[in-house]
Amino acid sequence: MSEMQSVAAAARPLSGAVDATQARRFDALLLDFGSVVTFTAFERHRDSERALGLAQGTFGWLGPVDPATDPLWRSMERGEISERDYWSRRAAEVGSMVGRPEWTPLDFFQAIRGEDPNLAVRESARRAVAAARAAGLRVGILSNELELYWGRPFMDRLDLLRDIDVLVDATHTHILKPDPRAYALALEALGVDAQRVLFVDDQLRNVEGARRLGIEAVHFDVAAADACFASVCGRLGIEPHECEEAK
Repeated sequence: MSEMQSVAAAARPLSGAVDATQARRFDALLLDFGSVVTFTAFERHRDSERALGLAQGTFGWLGPVDPATDPLWRSMERGEISERDYWSRRAAEVGSMVGRPEWTPLDFFQAIRGEDPNLAVRESARRAVAAARAAGLRVGILSNELELYWGRPFMDRLDLLRDIDVLVDATHTHILKPDPRAYALALEALGVDAQRVLFVDDQLRNVEGARRLGIEAVHFDVAAADACFASVCGRLGIEPHECEEAK
């Protein structure tokens, strides 16, 4: 996706027939990135341990997959620390295990992702984005740390970002969800009213922040990702087979 398609991008006209546009509930799909579009680090712990040369089972913290295993994650959910704080601590912790205590979250994620960033994208996410665009909806990403955790070289190689109309990344805006201004930036870039957007995020506080602004929001369950995207497609008025077959 080019720079002109980022936060400052002008909204493109919606495609599709006028009658279809009037009949549907939503004009845009807005997605969180990490954990929603991509697999979480928690889901790939065993692969990460192998990549880092650590014993299997070293990482026992499972975040949203099993909050009971992760007091630090629960502290983040209570608002006692930010998500950036969470990953900064985890990165330093894991870095210390491999002799790199200075690791940042970007260092950690780059070390565990491998060479092809597209392998980190959920197939159900890719299909939902393709189906939404085929149905004439605009698609955007609203992330607190996309480039901060992924880095620009990896982002440039993510095929899915080429199918996104709008990217609002707090790495550059410095406005984190659930700040109302973050959603306002996304709505402005999408060129749609709050009531015409379906938002998807794995953090309940971000979901609640969207709902306070009149945005319908789905709390994404990383333990049932495919089912969540099937539900998203249903809310968008997209037939299940269209989501499953979208390329």
